[in-house]
Amino acid sequence: MPEPLARKVLLIGWDAADWKIINPLLDQGLMPTLDDFINHGVMGNLATLRPILSPMLWNSIATGKRANKHGIHGFMEPDTQNGGIRPVSSTSRKVKAIWNILTQRGYRTHVLGWFAGHPAEPVNGISISDLYPYATAPKDQPWPLPPGAVHPESLRDTFAELRMHPADVTEAAILPWIPRAAEIDQEKDRGLMSFSKILSENCSIHNAATWILKNEPWDFMAVYYNGIDHFCHGFMHYHPPRMEGIPEDRYEIYKEVVNGAYRFHDMMLETLLELAGPDATVLLVSDHGFHSDHLRPRGIPAEPAGPAIQHRPFGIICIKGPHVQQDERIYGATLLDVTPTILTFFGLPVGADMDGRVLVQAFEEAPEVARIPSWEQEAGECGMHPADLRMDPAAAQAVLQQFVALGYIQPPSEDQSKAVASAVREANYNLARDYLDCGRPDDALPLLEGLAKNDPKQTRFQMHLAQCYLALNRREAAKQILETLLTADLNPPKPTDAKSEQPDSAAPADVAPQATIAETAEAEKAKSADKQPNSRPWADLLMGVIHFEEGNMEAALASLLKAEQSDPRLPNLHLRIGETYLRQKRTEDAGRAFQQALDIDGDSPEAHLGLAMVLLRQRRNEEAAEQALLAVGLQHFLPLGHFYLGVALARLGHRQRAMLAFETCLSMLPGLVAAHRWLAALHSQPGGDLDKAIRHRSLYAQLLQQRKSRVRG
Repeated sequence: MPEPLARKVLLIGWDAADWKIINPLLDQGLMPTLDDFINHGVMGNLATLRPILSPMLWNSIATGKRANKHGIHGFMEPDTQNGGIRPVSSTSRKVKAIWNILTQRGYRTHVLGWFAGHPAEPVNGISISDLYPYATAPKDQPWPLPPGAVHPESLRDTFAELRMHPADVTEAAILPWIPRAAEIDQEKDRGLMSFSKILSENCSIHNAATWILKNEPWDFMAVYYNGIDHFCHGFMHYHPPRMEGIPEDRYEIYKEVVNGAYRFHDMMLETLLELAGPDATVLLVSDHGFHSDHLRPRGIPAEPAGPAIQHRPFGIICIKGPHVQQDERIYGATLLDVTPTILTFFGLPVGADMDGRVLVQAFEEAPEVARIPSWEQEAGECGMHPADLRMDPAAAQAVLQQFVALGYIQPPSEDQSKAVASAVREANYNLARDYLDCGRPDDALPLLEGLAKNDPKQTRFQMHLAQCYLALNRREAAKQILETLLTADLNPPKPTDAKSEQPDSAAPADVAPQATIAETAEAEKAKSADKQPNSRPWADLLMGVIHFEEGNMEAALASLLKAEQSDPRLPNLHLRIGETYLRQKRTEDAGRAFQQALDIDGDSPEAHLGLAMVLLRQRRNEEAAEQALLAVGLQHFLPLGHFYLGVALARLGHRQRAMLAFETCLSMLPGLVAAHRWLAALHSQPGGDLDKAIRHRSLYAQLLQQRKSRVRG
């Protein structure tokens, strides 16, 4: 077994933290703790998974496994004990989390506030559930902890006293964030109520975390803060630069709330690091980012989990501690890599059934990585609940109201059968999207066909089914769906305006995403009514992809340009336009299209890859290598990115680096014929490995013959 490289590990989760907001604050010296952290460790982007929904993502972080393995497929699930539906919980997770594995190996382990963490699991340490900080009653009334919020039960009263009620958020706490708070009419504008609720909940979690670090021995601790995500959902509309339709007076009042959230988290980080001590290994991660610039959506789709449209596909990762590199950047990390990396810090084996990998580039020296088939097969007490553990109905209702207030679910139907059907539908839809995201369209197909059959007017189901057919090379089936959408013009529900997204006033105010701009809703709606997204641009985009794959470039370009006319910011549209121009050998046009994609999203690995291809055609090899490096840095598993990097490096005379790039490409895509050809040529040069040259030349010939046979067949 490898030697442990960490004595203790602290995992900190900042939901929705994003470098796009952090970097300017670092430059201004406004996040000094994080600045020092990354100067003494490593940092990078953390690629998320789709769908970008927090309960699925945080449990992938904790397990190293995708949702199709860990079993949490959204926010809600049928309640088999009480009837109706309930929030996903710790008993919904079908596999061991990192704290269960460490409990099984005897480590003193604490976990606080993790998404879908109720009831608290009986780990070898302290477990605080995500229901712990919710204030379910006014301060002048009792607000006891829900059953199962704290493990062990003997510490229940201790932690109950550490909670902060929203009513405890004083003027002194509010004014640094909202200096003009006195101007707010709280009868009409619930922004301060939302602010106080978010702040108090995160203070409660932080109080519990600091108490444990001060008073309990520990080997591992995981603590999750939802503050950045909730502050962003509530106040990102006011973040600079001012969005069209946002009144200037409201903008001036709330414009610093999001930046304040980050600065507050930096202060909490300072306390955690001081209490953890200099010998602790610390990982700071987020599950996704949050659009904060021109990509902020102007409306929220009126569908379950609609607010996820505000999420950006890259979160953050920072690691510091003994045996970790200092002041370095790491590339290609995904949230699936967190648990395998923590196991390696402890000298424990990584499960072969985990979907992530160890972030070896973060270490001073490449660690020895041990493996076992699966931790699920390891016997012993691991601190997991039995699957049939009953959730307290009152606690379940509190979480339901929280999800409704956030806009992630609609208020559940009073008809239990309808509520169950809705929960099953959304879980199947999210699971199908997870299968599509990891390249398993065969598994997604029956789910999407069932959804489309049962709800034919739900355009989102039709569109994903068309994508699934396309992934399975069933173009005619995909065309049939798209032609139906284009001719019948079946539009999906239009994004709601600020007013209609507002939770029912009878529900407890949470982040109330657009509560404070309700008076501008009608004006905003009128301005954007003709720009609301619908099925037509998506259908034109997919039809263009089909024409492209059929070799009809003129028809492909016509469809893609129609989509651009309808919605020029449609994801991946300009990438497809660029690819089509490349196929037509219109290199300059292709370069403009890929640059347009980068202007929309500068963190698009595919756009950087497209520019690398354009630059290679123009023999601008150094620039091509730079773009290819940016592409694989953003998304390590990008075989063509490594391939084109290899081509650029080979042309520049960097033979060893080129061979490494081609070998990396083939480790991901063994059947890429051109990579074998390049390696055969490079190894045939003086100083090369002739055996490898012969092997790659043979593989090249075999693959070429197989391709010719398929074409003839």
